[in-house]
Amino acid sequence: GPLFGHCPMNFLGFGPSCNIDIVLSETSSKRTIDIRRDKTIEKQPLVIGKEPIVGNVVIKPIPGKRLEHMGVKIELLGQIEMFYDRSNQYNFMSLVKELLSPGEIADDVTLPFEFLNVEKQYESYNGINVRLRYFLRVTIVVRKALTNTVKELDFWVHNYQTDPEINNNIKMEVGIEDSLHIEFEYDKSKYHLKDAIVGKIYFLLVRIKIKYMEIALIKRETTGSGPNLFNENETLTKFEIMDGNPVRGELIPVRLFLSEFDLTPSYRLVHNKFSLKYYLNLVLVDEDDKRYFKQQEIQLWRKK
Repeated sequence: GPLFGHCPMNFLGFGPSCNIDIVLSETSSKRTIDIRRDKTIEKQPLVIGKEPIVGNVVIKPIPGKRLEHMGVKIELLGQIEMFYDRSNQYNFMSLVKELLSPGEIADDVTLPFEFLNVEKQYESYNGINVRLRYFLRVTIVVRKALTNTVKELDFWVHNYQTDPEINNNIKMEVGIEDSLHIEFEYDKSKYHLKDAIVGKIYFLLVRIKIKYMEIALIKRETTGSGPNLFNENETLTKFEIMDGNPVRGELIPVRLFLSEFDLTPSYRLVHNKFSLKYYLNLVLVDEDDKRYFKQQEIQLWRKK
């Protein structure tokens, strides 16, 4: 349904001069998505690719008050915010439409707006150190108040990607000189978000006592650069694929269903601000609790 909100109090607490609602049309608000943020979940309209964003701005002045203004505008904004540097918000996209020229509003007014065929280059993202958001912002430039009256409405963006033209399997041999040689193979190097990773691990040489072996799926968010470069690793899942000591020639199957996790595509240097990569980490633990591991990047993409 429509998403409402009220305009903030006027500065100095003279009470709100009006209520502003941004109401998206049925087509623009038919899909919603649950977004987790700071332990809360909020519903946002979900927009795919260049889909139009259409709706109405409804302004309701306080009864008996006339709202003199210097114009009403709506902006569509795409913004990146670094959590360690909240003073800097980077707008990578900004479109503006004038809805009303200067005048006064005495009665409720409904102002239609539309943003058609707008390329939304990046996907929305809520990360550990960075957030990328898209939102609509309505501003009533108020003549007599010290601050303008502003209302915002967030929406979430997904972009579908085409099937990768080249999608080779991953095959690697790893080992410790004379004590361990294994070969692992994953069926592809690029997986869509509902894919299954299928692989196998083959023991060519085993001269150490292995207690168990596990595979982890790791998400790495990289933000900033230079002294402000932050890497955040998050283990999304970790599971044992073998218990006890393998023998030479043994083959261990690997199967991991990605749809169980809340994943995004891999992002490579979004607006020169952040990247997101995914890795499969193979870990072997010997009886002295020594860990041997091999990390392999995989690429994730969003399939239609």
